[in-house]
Amino acid sequence: MLCLPAGCERQDSLDRILSRGQLVVVSRNSPTTYYFDKAGPDGFEYALAGLLARNLGVELKMESAFSLDAIFERLRRGEADLAAAGLSLTGQRQADFPHAPPYHSQKPLVVYVAGTFRPRGLQDLAGMRIVALEGSSHIEALEALQQGGYPELGWEAVPGADTMALLERVDGGEAAVAIIDSSEFAVQQSLFPRLKVAFELGAEQDMVWYLAPGSDSTRLQARIADFLARLQETGTLARLREEHFGHTHGASRISAHTFTRNMRRKLPDYRALIQKVAGEHALDWHLLAAIAYQESHWDPRAESPTGVRGMMMLTLPTAQEMGVENRLDPVESLRGGARYLKNIHRRLPGDIYEPDRTWLALAAYNIGMGHLEDARVITDRQGGDPHLWRDVMERLPLLEDPAHYRTVRHGYARGNEAVTYVQNIRHYYSILQWQEIPDNKPLPPLQTARFIPEVIRASRLSAL
Repeated sequence: MLCLPAGCERQDSLDRILSRGQLVVVSRNSPTTYYFDKAGPDGFEYALAGLLARNLGVELKMESAFSLDAIFERLRRGEADLAAAGLSLTGQRQADFPHAPPYHSQKPLVVYVAGTFRPRGLQDLAGMRIVALEGSSHIEALEALQQGGYPELGWEAVPGADTMALLERVDGGEAAVAIIDSSEFAVQQSLFPRLKVAFELGAEQDMVWYLAPGSDSTRLQARIADFLARLQETGTLARLREEHFGHTHGASRISAHTFTRNMRRKLPDYRALIQKVAGEHALDWHLLAAIAYQESHWDPRAESPTGVRGMMMLTLPTAQEMGVENRLDPVESLRGGARYLKNIHRRLPGDIYEPDRTWLALAAYNIGMGHLEDARVITDRQGGDPHLWRDVMERLPLLEDPAHYRTVRHGYARGNEAVTYVQNIRHYYSILQWQEIPDNKPLPPLQTARFIPEVIRASRLSAL
């Protein structure tokens, strides 16, 4: 425990963090906030909190709570310095907890299954089976609506902090609609391609970090405000959003549905092989699998009218350069594609860093190194950063415009296709990674009651 509010009423929050040398942040386990993959902890909130800890010159200690109520309870008891969990700013929360300035925004969405009855407004929700997360801002909104003119509105408050549970209930027919934040739905829709947005439940909401009550947070709030303002000014905040959420923009529901189906039906036949080849070339197998799907839908005998063939759809010159004798052999094709990508990745300027280095390498894999360099030249001319995928992505389509492609070395190229290519791969890559997140979650607290003999359950146990 950090400090009980009753004993720290006059203690300064910032001083406490600095003297401890540690920033304790409570979050929830989800693809949009904080999770563990095989490389370790990740997530938008984790990355942002890590930058704050570095700014303060202290260590970050990130902890998970297993419900929204538990997050705020830990803050109330002084067990964490702040909550970073994709939390909306509400009147009730604002009354109970100090908070930092907004750093993002999201909209509450009503989500339903495509092909079933689509509610188009609040009047259509009466009598429908609605689910929302217990302790969420959506419950507050539903209660206000019920009292403000929609008395027939009813819902089930689902415990826990995992929106995936809500989406599973709707997808499985256990509920008609779910109330989901737009950022959560954008990321997780790919896992539930049948689900669509019916309408928005209210206005856009600010997302904030909440701070522990009971001590003076004035200096900490000011420090966080300056920190967020600098991230906004330097473009770091936008880059973090792009890194964690950018691949979701414009994702096709139909293509996501097709990918999820193929992931179940076809990927098991090639997963071990893809993992083996990825290991040989020090690549993330999820990335190699995503590229192979974008190229051929995991079809080792795929062929295009232009003559590219195989699972990685290699041209004949590329195959020869990479030592591939039979492009229709999935092992050879995967190895050739992996070698080609690694070669491009290695040839990029040394001061391009991850993850932008990988996204730019993928663009070059599709469009060629020369055309990628042309797009980087245009990016630099226009005041963008040629080292960042976000900036180069905006300029790649200009390679189709004679006003621009006539001014660069390699001329015309289908830049829009390169952008789609990379964004699709990023999207598929994320789906493959997110599928494994449940296997890497911290386990919830063990409920021991059922293991204790009934005769002593009511007894008070003392430590020996």
